[in-house]
Amino acid sequence: MEDQSKRTALLVIDMQKDFIEEGSVMWVKGGKAVVPNVIEAVEFARRRGILVVWVVREHDPQGRDVELFRQHFYSSGKVGPMSKGSVGAELVDGLVIREGDYKLVKTRFSAFFATHLHSVLQGAGINSLVIAGVQTPNCIRQTVFDAVELDYRSVTVLVDATAAATPEVHHANIFDMKNVGVSTPTLQEWLQSAA
Repeated sequence: MEDQSKRTALLVIDMQKDFIEEGSVMWVKGGKAVVPNVIEAVEFARRRGILVVWVVREHDPQGRDVELFRQHFYSSGKVGPMSKGSVGAELVDGLVIREGDYKLVKTRFSAFFATHLHSVLQGAGINSLVIAGVQTPNCIRQTVFDAVELDYRSVTVLVDATAAATPEVHHANIFDMKNVGVSTPTLQEWLQSAA
């Protein structure tokens, strides 16, 4: 298993205050509940030598790099959600990027879209991905489907370390991902299988 640990990356997606803290226009209702499991997954990955990749959204404060359907959040001189350097763009309390981790900035749903993530993973010899974070129907799903299309040998979504606005939306998307060969264990099942 030690060799496979070096060929595995844990992608922690969008665990930022604008997504996790209530009151933000981007708040994911189920996000706060999975924070402890995301912390545990990160700690386990570090102990096992699994590369931790922090996938975060950071936008130009004027919204010049944001999707068309979200540009209204940046109008009238407002600092929009996930603006680079804003409090909302910071990781939620309890999650910290450490030396040896990798931070990847994206501006769209998929961590692979218009980024260098695939090149970084290939260069590190990564062939298996484990996914945690928010939110299941958008950034998790798009990243997972791109990983499947890019032929990663194993793609795993930790069902209780990922979240959506409602349990129904979360479970429907987990069902769809499972149907394309994605593994969907709980955190404890993953910890036991990787131990």
